[in-house]
Amino acid sequence: MSTAAQGMRFSLFDWLDESGRGFATTYDERLRVLESADRLGFYAYMLAEHHGTSLSTTPSPNLFLSAVAQHTQRLRLGALTWLLPLYQPLRLLEELCMLDQMSHGRLELGISRGSSPNEGKRLGVERDDSRARFEEVLKLLLMGFTKGELDFEGEFHTYEHVKTRFRPFQSPYPPIWYPTSSLDSMKWAGAQGCNVAVSLLLSPDLDHAQSMFESWRQALDAHRHDAGRLNAHVAVPECALTTHVYVADTDAQAMEEGRAGFKVFNDNYTRRYIEIGQGAKFANRPTFDQFVEQRRLLCGSPETVRRTLSEHVARFGVNHFIGAFTFGSLSEAQTRHSLELFAAEVMPAFKARSAESA
Repeated sequence: MSTAAQGMRFSLFDWLDESGRGFATTYDERLRVLESADRLGFYAYMLAEHHGTSLSTTPSPNLFLSAVAQHTQRLRLGALTWLLPLYQPLRLLEELCMLDQMSHGRLELGISRGSSPNEGKRLGVERDDSRARFEEVLKLLLMGFTKGELDFEGEFHTYEHVKTRFRPFQSPYPPIWYPTSSLDSMKWAGAQGCNVAVSLLLSPDLDHAQSMFESWRQALDAHRHDAGRLNAHVAVPECALTTHVYVADTDAQAMEEGRAGFKVFNDNYTRRYIEIGQGAKFANRPTFDQFVEQRRLLCGSPETVRRTLSEHVARFGVNHFIGAFTFGSLSEAQTRHSLELFAAEVMPAFKARSAESA
């Protein structure tokens, strides 16, 4: 059965890239936007983690999410993703438990090894070591979440009966997400029952995105009854589509304002590679208008966005849409209006999924 048949959830994804208005102003604006998203009924807020780049002003997701927890009441919060190889495991374990406790069980746990070798090197992690580090940190997090004690000897981390008083609010631990653009990784995520998110901006076309979802769903069905699955405590895994979205009163207004905001985001996204001499990889990157034409980015009036999203939900069979509503130089007023239009005129067209089905 398609996961979409079970109803939809709507969340926000955020690189929190440089807006041109300064870090403090951007943080203040984003917290007010999230207060609005909380009132409007969005399900979760997912933050990116990046280091040394204008693509992210939040190299510490934990620090910003602790503020989000205090500014919201219902909105779930997490990162897509925490870059596990970059962390001291015990410190991360304790901070994640704190976040889950501070938010009274609203934490969503996204995990990955990271996509940029250069960011890892800034923190002393070589790409060749990242997979082994990822696996060790993940094992230690699960050990700490479930047992409250770390007893482990690995290549990079060793603990001998180290106890911690910190445990998650959620039992046995928060839902686990594994977003990826790799087919092989998608199969692993499905076998583990992990929540997944596929980005239309990172997929070369809609057919590739569809193949990603199909691979995950096949692995999920094949391993549904396996013992020891990573995310087995989640009865209905999240199968999410994600992309940028901007809604305005008319198509023309949305295109004009969205194009201007995306220009700044695109510069933030590509600059990290251009600065290290790898800008050629973006030689054929679509323009904003081409992304919209290819339906890999949602922009327009509520009717236009609703129609395109409906087509995607039917095609991909997803049960969750994670929109990057906040990007580039979009103002707080523009973003809040976009969220309000989406919540009032797009979300009601889809069958909602209750929190109890998590």
